[in-house]
Amino acid sequence: MAVVSRYTVALHILTLLAYSDAKHSKKYLTSEFIANSVNTNPVFIRRILSTLSKAGLVDVRYGTGSGWCLKNEPTEISLLHVYEAVEQKELFDYHHSIPNSACPIGGNITTVLKPLYHSAEQAMKADLAKSTIDSLLRSTMQFDLTKSGVIN
Repeated sequence: MAVVSRYTVALHILTLLAYSDAKHSKKYLTSEFIANSVNTNPVFIRRILSTLSKAGLVDVRYGTGSGWCLKNEPTEISLLHVYEAVEQKELFDYHHSIPNSACPIGGNITTVLKPLYHSAEQAMKADLAKSTIDSLLRSTMQFDLTKSGVIN
């Protein structure tokens, strides 16, 4: 599921930008710097940043001191905002070809699955709406401090 991967990378990017903002007050990070944290290609990072920019979640600066930063406070960016910015299709896909309508299962499976899929997606979105980039950053930092032995 490459689509889900883009979402995870988008959350990583925004959390890294939030961390940078907290430490340096609106420091712009380059796609190369971000790519190093994600351990991927800067071109892939720029594609995701472009999507996040179109959604109004990040700002870009060109020229001297170029890079990316958060457009809003991390407390104002829900994980649902990020999901809706990055994901352009429904969570669950149906068959790649139309099932055989003469078959009792093939003729009805999509109709039966549709409300189940919709309900599951709505539950997931409600959960994502409860968390923010700020809470993700705090949890990440808490885990890091616990892992390093600073907090027991």
